[in-house]
Amino acid sequence: MVKIKAPAKINLTLEVLGKRPDGFHEIRSVIQAIDLYDTLYIEAGRGFTFQCDLPDWQAEKSLVNRVLQLLPLDSKAGAFIRLEKRIPMLSGLGGDSSDAAALLKGLDEFYGFNLSNERLHELAIQLGSDVAFFIDGGTALAEGRGEILKPLSPPPRTWIVVIVPKITVEPGKTARMYATLKPINYTEGAITANLVKTLENGGTIGSGLLYNVFEDIVFDMYPRFSYYISGLIRLGVPVHLSGSGPALFALFQDKALAEELCKKCNEHKATAFLAETL
Repeated sequence: MVKIKAPAKINLTLEVLGKRPDGFHEIRSVIQAIDLYDTLYIEAGRGFTFQCDLPDWQAEKSLVNRVLQLLPLDSKAGAFIRLEKRIPMLSGLGGDSSDAAALLKGLDEFYGFNLSNERLHELAIQLGSDVAFFIDGGTALAEGRGEILKPLSPPPRTWIVVIVPKITVEPGKTARMYATLKPINYTEGAITANLVKTLENGGTIGSGLLYNVFEDIVFDMYPRFSYYISGLIRLGVPVHLSGSGPALFALFQDKALAEELCKKCNEHKATAFLAETL
């Protein structure tokens, strides 16, 4: 049996520079893996079957199903794949992309393909930009559509409270949010460049260095979002959006303060997780 962890991510910055000729958007983003995990178990089986402990999860609607089409599997191959979900679905934390990357690496190990890291990246890009990030994880600068990745020096150990608002999110959320962007939302990448410089110089990731283009438009898509933001502001906590949301995160150098916020959020029926940078 192969067991492999699939970490979540947060976007420390997410800038959109403009729309590309291919219809995608040109981005600059610093992505950080965190120790909030899904876990995959791969064992021998007839055909390929998936099982998940989350009732709403469906393999046919997940990127993991497409992984099987990319690997050199013969007609007699098979495996029973069990997924333990802890990363909330459609939250902006990259759970589905991370699961797909974990399955790519897990099946490579399970069948002994011994694919190179470069080849795993090539396959991952066919599934999605975030999938490519999760092949290595850590801290990285993402450019282009998000598929051009440069490893960065990791920040000093940082505690993160992830808060997931109880908001109904439909599939296709990310594409809809990109479609709402206008030229006024575009930036030149300087915010991300500043954070990259700070990380390369060994600095901490303070709240003032962070940015997400979708924070300007998330309230239009999720009217109840202001309820969560206002509550956190009353607690004096600077929070930021991860990816296209709706997950929020707050950074702490002090674990006790992070634990206190996480406890308060859960007491008020907001789903919160305590994590740290990987």
